[in-house]
Amino acid sequence: MRIGGLFALVLLLTTFATNARAEEHVVEMLNRGDEGLFVFSPALLLIEPGDTVRFVPTDRGHNAETIDGMIPDGAEPFSSQVNEEFTVTFDVEGVYGYKCRPHYRLGHVGLIVVGDPDVNLEAAAAVDHPGNQARTRLAEMFDRLRQGG
Repeated sequence: MRIGGLFALVLLLTTFATNARAEEHVVEMLNRGDEGLFVFSPALLLIEPGDTVRFVPTDRGHNAETIDGMIPDGAEPFSSQVNEEFTVTFDVEGVYGYKCRPHYRLGHVGLIVVGDPDVNLEAAAAVDHPGNQARTRLAEMFDRLRQGG
């Protein structure tokens, strides 16, 4: 009985400590930012498993949703409503590509890297995108990621 109680206490403390380390990150959805028109800020975000990301539509007319083929196996796709704040917790390691549905062709895209990007880096980078701006911005983010962030 004593060992079982000790095990339960250790399990509880480990769970609490893990949750206490999780961070919340904010990504703003903007009409104009430092990198041009229709951007997420930051567009490339490095986080750890268990962290959350809060997408904030700072300017109206935007949403955040995963891009088909650009999430790791076992991860759930996400999609927010236009003009609504949205929070996602990321538990599966890998690269997540996301977009603003209304402005995807205009390059309103981003990458979230959870832990180890090598889980699906090359598969995510191989996905084709409509519009030169989306392709160009994502290619630049993948280059930065390959060079160490």
